[in-house]
Amino acid sequence: MPLLHQIAHLAHVEIRTPVVDQSVAFFTNYLGLTVNGESGDSVFLRAWDDYENITIKLTGHATSGVGRTCLRAASPEALQARVREIEASGRGVGWVAGDQGYGDTYVFTDPDGHEFGLYYDSEWFRPTDELKPALKNQAQAYPARGVSVRRLDHINFLGVDVVANRDYLRDTLGALVTEQIVLDDGSVAGSWTTFTNKGYDAVYTRDRTGTAGRLHHIAFATDTREDILKAADIALEQGVFIETGPHKHAIQQTFFLYVYEPGGNRIELCNAGARLVLAPDWQPVDWTEAERAKGQAWGLQTIESFHTHGTPPVTPS
Repeated sequence: MPLLHQIAHLAHVEIRTPVVDQSVAFFTNYLGLTVNGESGDSVFLRAWDDYENITIKLTGHATSGVGRTCLRAASPEALQARVREIEASGRGVGWVAGDQGYGDTYVFTDPDGHEFGLYYDSEWFRPTDELKPALKNQAQAYPARGVSVRRLDHINFLGVDVVANRDYLRDTLGALVTEQIVLDDGSVAGSWTTFTNKGYDAVYTRDRTGTAGRLHHIAFATDTREDILKAADIALEQGVFIETGPHKHAIQQTFFLYVYEPGGNRIELCNAGARLVLAPDWQPVDWTEAERAKGQAWGLQTIESFHTHGTPPVTPS
């Protein structure tokens, strides 16, 4: 079995927050997700076109940040093959019971210490009558609430060593490297990787504080650029902090808006399917320091907080 596409997709992400109730309100009222269960200190939420049960697991915690990032394997055979490679890498933790609607999950870490879970068995979401969609090929009725994001799009980790993390996803999980930031000294400051035909599913950018295991942002897909413009208006109405945007990235050409949820985690809204990578022999596109200094696609300069804010918060060394 070819290594590429043994991971089916980015499945769901655990987000830690010190203010669970406020974060739940943000994810439901602003993003438009639907609560789909609770367990202990965690609340499960789902985006309306996610075929699985959970899109986000919000967990009460002393501080903000990312918990376990879960990936679904493409088949039972792919799951076992990847687990063997993970165990051989020395980064395996072991099997645990999955969250509601998911089977046994193999837990491991990347070189930076971010926790991942890999599983295959999954119960498809079955909507109750009030959530039943008009179109049978849609997972859930359109919520018409807040931004009404369609699905989880990608996750951007902060990492001490971008190359080590990039290579681990590539060599162990079969990720394809699509674009990178290569500085004048030859070091890689950012790397975009995909498990699917999307331009990217998991990103690593350099943590300027030198702290391991932090989060830069998670992103949700909307249907159109217009949805992101509306999302900025809704943020204004709901008192959601806008960090930067709307604008267009040069890297990956994504139309974007960045906001903070009440727990302090950065959230991106981006247009779904901005670019697809269909070439099986795709070669990474490298961006130089000089090219990045020009700013985003239409010249917007990257604001300082984009380089300094991550979760959990730390004091720069």
